[in-house]
Amino acid sequence: MTTLLALDTATEACSVALLHDGKITSHYEVIPRLHAQKLLPMIQTLLADAGIALSAVDAIAFGRGPGAFTGVRIAVGVVQGLAFALERPVLPVSNLAVLAQRALREHGATQVAAAIDARMDEVYWGCYKEQAGEMRLHGVEAVLPPEQVALPEGASGQWFGGGTGWGYGERLAVKVEGQDAALLPHALDLLTLAQFAWARGEAVAAEQAQPVYLRDKVATPKGAPKGA
Repeated sequence: MTTLLALDTATEACSVALLHDGKITSHYEVIPRLHAQKLLPMIQTLLADAGIALSAVDAIAFGRGPGAFTGVRIAVGVVQGLAFALERPVLPVSNLAVLAQRALREHGATQVAAAIDARMDEVYWGCYKEQAGEMRLHGVEAVLPPEQVALPEGASGQWFGGGTGWGYGERLAVKVEGQDAALLPHALDLLTLAQFAWARGEAVAAEQAQPVYLRDKVATPKGAPKGA
């Protein structure tokens, strides 16, 4: 059976989750600025509780952003260190997708507009729809002023707003049926998405564990000309 470890430090929350022997365990804490001190002990505790060594892990999944610059770097650094040492592949997962997956799990939302407060009067934004239990991106992820966000072209039905970006309230140019502005990414949901990615053969080498900040790129689809 596959053993997967998932970890996330991209926001105020720090969390880890483990799939082993068909069972899932996790630990989640909201501990701003303490991620660097807490992450490795949390991983060690999770593995000890499961009675396995780190070497039993087949792949490591992580929140690759968008999120807080320092937090995302912590996750990438730890994942690369562990994956290189173990010679294991990694599974990068979008933190916006993790938010959407948590909204599905906790609120039953099948269409989610995920938003993370990006500071500087902007939000990280992505819209997701549930497909066979997995929240899949519709459109592109972007960093935008609240007034410029939008649902995907042709969107219909009820949408749920999840994430700290919804703290901008009425400034967000999208109407939703319900929202949870306190929602943060959880490694439990990251692990769910990682299982789908693992089954599709999407694991990559440790050196490809890279952060995604969205501000580093033009928010256009792959292959689109720069500046489009």
